[in-house]
Amino acid sequence: MATLGGYLLSVRAGLFGFTEVRTTAGIAAGVIEVAAFAVLAVAAAVPAARPQPAGPARPRLPLARLQPSVPAAAATAAGVSALALALLGAAATQAGSPPPTAPSRAAAVLKTTTIGGATVLANAKGLTLYWFAPDTPARSACYGSCAAYWPPVTGRPAAGPAVTGHLGTIQRSNSQLQATYNGHPLYTYVGDSAPGQARGNNLNLNGGLWHEVTVTG
Repeated sequence: MATLGGYLLSVRAGLFGFTEVRTTAGIAAGVIEVAAFAVLAVAAAVPAARPQPAGPARPRLPLARLQPSVPAAAATAAGVSALALALLGAAATQAGSPPPTAPSRAAAVLKTTTIGGATVLANAKGLTLYWFAPDTPARSACYGSCAAYWPPVTGRPAAGPAVTGHLGTIQRSNSQLQATYNGHPLYTYVGDSAPGQARGNNLNLNGGLWHEVTVTG
């Protein structure tokens, strides 16, 4: 069970794999429609008034007493049906509306670690982050097999304690945002399997040199 636009929402798989979505407004509209059809059915069941021969007045049967109210019943049914259609339209509009977009969140809180006496930048898991010499502040040069070995840090970064310097983003060719630090797009290295490792530092791979990201004071 969930809520959508303030209405109760129930989702159930149908017999042939279809999804049935029901809202409070939709259920109310359905009930009103049933009531309207019931009124119409009563109106249809009432026979038309026939001329009565002159003579002593006869007692009116219960069904006959309903005859004068037939036009009013028909008008009521029409109004109720219109209301039901309006509710159904509102329910359909709300059910078809996309859910509110979740606010953009940071890819990870970046932090610092010390490796070989140097303070370097790390991701939330403590893995060392690297920059690639052929990159520019606005463009990454690492795609394809390069990105398989040096996964880009995607999303908007957030600075943890002791992280100084400028954090930003660039847009990759697949429209993903890649985090940057002081103008360098950030990457991890598949050769690092635990915090405190920097096996990718000063490697010349995939078309250029890789360096661990040192944190400026």
